[in-house]
Amino acid sequence: MLSSQPAASASVLTARRVRVVVTAPDPISREGVVSQLRRHPEVDLCEDDSATVAVLVEDVLDEAALARLRRVVRSEGARVVLVVGTIRENELLDVMECGAGAIVWRREATAHRLVQAVLTAADGGGDLPADLLGRLISQVGRLHRGSADHPGAFLGLTSREVDVVRLVAEGLDTSEIAAKLSYSERTVKNVMHGLTTRLRLRNRSHAVAYALREGYI
Repeated sequence: MLSSQPAASASVLTARRVRVVVTAPDPISREGVVSQLRRHPEVDLCEDDSATVAVLVEDVLDEAALARLRRVVRSEGARVVLVVGTIRENELLDVMECGAGAIVWRREATAHRLVQAVLTAADGGGDLPADLLGRLISQVGRLHRGSADHPGAFLGLTSREVDVVRLVAEGLDTSEIAAKLSYSERTVKNVMHGLTTRLRLRNRSHAVAYALREGYI
């Protein structure tokens, strides 16, 4: 689910462990996040590339930071929680297409918030701050307004996939999408799995970014 609110419930938080590695440009930032996560039994901190989720801490997204993000996703195969101070508008789509599953503002990075983002990313979901999700949709809308009509409007995505991805972008979870479209939850999951597999997308956040950039939604 791509949403502006944490998706994990307290009952889920206590029922699992996720291997997590923390990367930061300076030791103080890294140790701050590590100390926040260390107190939570659902997080299994590690130091190698066997992690399921990588937490990347950045002040700003310069070229070096984006390069680190791409390396973690593409080379190490981990899902990413990006903890960042600021993101400029022209960086939003780059971040999403790099495969960041969750983004947390540094000013909001409490231990509870970090754990929720880690568990959401581990499940392949998306977790964006509300203001950032709104900026992302507005930015892509501006890019497409006034452009030439797209021939074959849903080339690459079926109408069913477009319906599902649009509701994901609106923040609905699997059960809510199923109810809205009169599908079973299994059908919704199958639609998303087929879409992300066929187009080699990393997670639901990446699927929404793809659909926005290509003008499907």
